[in-house]
Amino acid sequence: MKKLFMAAALSATSLGTTVSADGHGMTVGVSWSNFQEERWKTDEAAIKSSLDAAGAKYISADAQSSSAKQLSDVESLIAQGVDALIILAQDSAAIGPAVDAAAAEGIPVVGYDRLIEDGRAFYLTFDNIEVGRMQARAVLEAQPEGNYVMIKGSPTDPNADFLRGGQQEVLQEAIDAGKITIVDEAYTDGWLPANAQRNMEQILTANDNNVDAVVASNDGTAGGVVAALTAQGMEGIPVSGQDGDHAALNRVAKGTQTVSVWKDARELGKAAGEIAVQLAKSDGDMKAVGDAVEWETPGGTKMVARFLAPVPITKDNLTTVVDAGWITQEALCQGVSGGPAPCS
Repeated sequence: MKKLFMAAALSATSLGTTVSADGHGMTVGVSWSNFQEERWKTDEAAIKSSLDAAGAKYISADAQSSSAKQLSDVESLIAQGVDALIILAQDSAAIGPAVDAAAAEGIPVVGYDRLIEDGRAFYLTFDNIEVGRMQARAVLEAQPEGNYVMIKGSPTDPNADFLRGGQQEVLQEAIDAGKITIVDEAYTDGWLPANAQRNMEQILTANDNNVDAVVASNDGTAGGVVAALTAQGMEGIPVSGQDGDHAALNRVAKGTQTVSVWKDARELGKAAGEIAVQLAKSDGDMKAVGDAVEWETPGGTKMVARFLAPVPITKDNLTTVVDAGWITQEALCQGVSGGPAPCS
């Protein structure tokens, strides 16, 4: 058991580094689903910085979009003697054995940004239902009538349905009033931009390009959508996204994307490192984590979670991300002339 391993380490200080009360000597393992999205590198840097501040060691593995590899990655991280795990699940339905393995060794698990529906895992994310609402509000304000397309996230990621639920909440009144019609929608396997582009191309063909707005669930899928629209000379119709990817924020400045709901990955990564250390110090006591709340999943699982607040970025508040040091004005405004502030 992990607790016995820790006790042995504490009684044999000459053989290795001991774990102190503030996190020194701890090792936190991070299992990444993949590194395809721009934002994960930002998350990783924030986690590393948070762990460094606590005196804890960071080790990681990249599952490269394979749920099977992720299970073996977690086994490897456990074998390396981690005191806590942070897992960005590739497939929430397939990650169960990893949680079982960690629990068997007394190792606390933080489900990072994607739900692991298991009460033994602490859930850390942004309020993804609200992200969906923010996406739909911005698109609806820009295009209050017409034909809508919904480009969803990966079918293996519960966040895809959380986002879709929030989007529907906002759009339902306009749907009921006959102002907008959802003409098609599609999941995006692996959140891959290329898959989103292919889905959008097929939807445009099926609807003779009679599309007025697209609610895309993240910036990667939005990029695929914009590419498909541009190929048809339709760039500029409202498109949503999320994550605050630099390319997406540049598209907002150019007017080819309406909104990117910014989830400051620096804050999420910082919180993950802090929570992992706190759980390791408290033998997995989730209630020892500040700002934690009890939350019930749509599937009825009772969990302990922390939800951070997202911020929608449109042409009206682009200076927010520059002022926060998230992106430079030069990168934001590349190729933009006469655009919104600070690119005017």
